[in-house]
Amino acid sequence: MKVFIKKITYIFGMLLLISIISFLAIHAAPNSFFGAGELNPNMTKEAIEKLKAIYGLDKPLIVQYFDWVTNMLQLNFGISFVNGGDVSQEILKRLPITLTINITSLIVVFVLSLYLGIKAALRYEKSADSLIKQLSLLSFSMPSFYLALLLIIIFSVNLKLFPIAGLHSIDVVEDGWGYYSDMSWHLVLPLSIMIFGGLGSMIIYVRSLTLEILKSDYYYFARTRGLSQKQLLRYYIVPNLLPPIVSLLGLSLPGLIGGSVILEQIFAIPGMGQLFYFSALSRDYPTIMGILIISAFLTLLGNVIADLILLKLNPYMHKT
Repeated sequence: MKVFIKKITYIFGMLLLISIISFLAIHAAPNSFFGAGELNPNMTKEAIEKLKAIYGLDKPLIVQYFDWVTNMLQLNFGISFVNGGDVSQEILKRLPITLTINITSLIVVFVLSLYLGIKAALRYEKSADSLIKQLSLLSFSMPSFYLALLLIIIFSVNLKLFPIAGLHSIDVVEDGWGYYSDMSWHLVLPLSIMIFGGLGSMIIYVRSLTLEILKSDYYYFARTRGLSQKQLLRYYIVPNLLPPIVSLLGLSLPGLIGGSVILEQIFAIPGMGQLFYFSALSRDYPTIMGILIISAFLTLLGNVIADLILLKLNPYMHKT
């Protein structure tokens, strides 16, 4: 219980720090949402000042921040400058698809990197090891936007196997199994790119850790006892790999969320990444701040969950 309270305090403390930095950075950025209106001859100065008063932008910066934090604690992120809609509702509408993409890719990356990294270490300096290393280096060096465009040309334009963009077909019925299978078909290419992009560094990391385990005294002693390869994997290799891999997965969450911004824009997926992109272009402060705080909260929550899993895997961490 003490550890749980400590983690919750950590989340709220970091959110407070992130909110201050984000708020100051956004308001310090050049131009603003009302910049276009100031250049419009049909937009009077009085009208612009009235709009700023409606959104509370005529108040001192410190007052704006405390008003925003007060509303945020009530899960009220304000009204969008662009469409006048509720920012909270817009984020909640787009959040499930972004979470689905990121969580699915994270799970698949974990499983594949564990399998391929162990296999490469067990086949050290053989053809399988060389092939897996080349695959990981290609994954590490390939830009996601370039791979996305390449796969769209090959599988969508030329072979016509997958949709070019979007989340659903035009004629799909919004109910039943067909609706979700159609959505899954549209997500094949984006998910494949996110998974491939996350494999490179993780495979190399797992391979390196496995090689260290294979050189250890306890592994050598286990082999001398005549244990099978399956028993060695189950009781000696995998249990010693899980703690550092879980830690690395927790640290990789910000990269996954940031990567979804690019892919959602390329594939026209109506998720939080696409919303953030358009909001940044239009200087929609309430929407930008809402997405930043939600993303920061999910990242911190993921790190806390990773820490709790580590405590479960290694109870002695309670004493450190």
